[in-house]
Amino acid sequence: MDSLQYKKPPYLMIVILFVGAFVSFLNNSLLNVALPSIMVDLEIADYSTVQWLATGYMLVSGVLIPASAFLLIRFSNRQLFITSMAIFTLGTALAAFAPNFGMLLTGRMVQAAGSSVMGPLLMNIMLISFPRDKRGTAMGVFGLVMITAPAIGPTLSGYIVEYYDWRVLFEMILPLAVISLILAVWKLDNVMEQNKQASLDYLSVVLATIGFGGLLYGFSSASSAGWTDAIVLSALIAGSLALIAFVVRQLKMEEPLLDLRVYKYPMFALGSVIAIVNAVAMFSGMILTPAYVQSVRGISPLDSGLMLLPGAIIMGLMSPVTGKLFDKFGPRVLAVVGLTITAISTYMLANLQLDSSYLYIIFIYSVRMFGMSMVMMPIMTNGLNQLPTVLNPHGTAVNNTAQQVSGSIGTAILVTIMNSVTKTEAGNLMAGVDPAALTEASTAALTQQALLAGIQYSFYVAFVVNVIALVLALFVKRVDTSAEAVSKLEHQSKPSTKTVSI
Repeated sequence: MDSLQYKKPPYLMIVILFVGAFVSFLNNSLLNVALPSIMVDLEIADYSTVQWLATGYMLVSGVLIPASAFLLIRFSNRQLFITSMAIFTLGTALAAFAPNFGMLLTGRMVQAAGSSVMGPLLMNIMLISFPRDKRGTAMGVFGLVMITAPAIGPTLSGYIVEYYDWRVLFEMILPLAVISLILAVWKLDNVMEQNKQASLDYLSVVLATIGFGGLLYGFSSASSAGWTDAIVLSALIAGSLALIAFVVRQLKMEEPLLDLRVYKYPMFALGSVIAIVNAVAMFSGMILTPAYVQSVRGISPLDSGLMLLPGAIIMGLMSPVTGKLFDKFGPRVLAVVGLTITAISTYMLANLQLDSSYLYIIFIYSVRMFGMSMVMMPIMTNGLNQLPTVLNPHGTAVNNTAQQVSGSIGTAILVTIMNSVTKTEAGNLMAGVDPAALTEASTAALTQQALLAGIQYSFYVAFVVNVIALVLALFVKRVDTSAEAVSKLEHQSKPSTKTVSI
């Protein structure tokens, strides 16, 4: 496997992949702010219907990511990227010129199908293109794309929706996707080893689709429909049972779709758990902070998007720096410091008031993003460093799937907590006031105060989640990336190569 590593990394190819990945990651969060405008333009009466433009995208991505390990092994990186980019470009064109909601939703689903493999593909190229002791810097640059693109999406979307038409969101993506596709056809080379005899276990695909799809749908719908809703419960039960069956099947198979034996490597397992817990905290902040800014403070979507932009920029710029620090100092110091900063800033967000200043909110949120920038990529890179090369596709697929599912579950739970506390607090506040004395203004003020209590409580829960991740980070050890250790690791993995070459 060492022969796969370049003496000089293929920088031009990596740049082409970065362009495609940036476009697909940006598209992931670009539409959220635009949903109300789409409702008006396409005459959609129910918000839960238009929400499928975001939920459906997430569902398709979550279902397809587990299959990325098979795709990375079965097909060349050139075939995969060109096909994925072509599918993504087609979906973007369908969405940009959609005459109705059905066509727009179809376009979004096609986009998701094309973009789902982008992250795992780019991460695997980075892993085989750089030696293990230099991966921190390389993965830090990858983090710049993975973190910055979705983080600036809401701000960019808010600006475009306020001054232009929502279709511009797709129209500006389309030429970038076409350029990336043309560059790939022209200049992309193959650097990853293929196994053309790899076969796909269709039952595993079905179980993964029901399992991950059911959980993602159930948890994403629970915050609006409620946990006792029949459809939500059915999705959660079916998803849980299918996921259990999927895990059992993967552990018994010689050629699994997703090799869960990556969790036998302790630093990968610990890093994956920390990343999952941290994803819950990160996604919750991206939901709860705009809820506070817009619904409690009454700040416009554009201004609220601009408020989150400095934190996104800081997180993106810090990612390459963090990568270099990881190569020098290892993951534990960065993770402990980063999670400490994140926990403190989350606690401060839990204590926001009705009159907290605009600049104060920007400062706290930016500090929180600064702390998170020191955690994700170092922890993931350290865990992947412990895997033999043959397991890289499975490691990246497991990480991406776990974060996608945990982010959805964590967000749904925290939003549900927020709604529950808000409802209880509103009842308590209303009970102490004479109904005859209530005016429209006083009712709005009480509702605002109740929502603030719900958001504060949810942030306290997120703070506890951050502390759990901090405690786990104390047990992280730097993986030995010396030539002798890597050679031993690769040699030990050779007898089991057949079991992971799906």
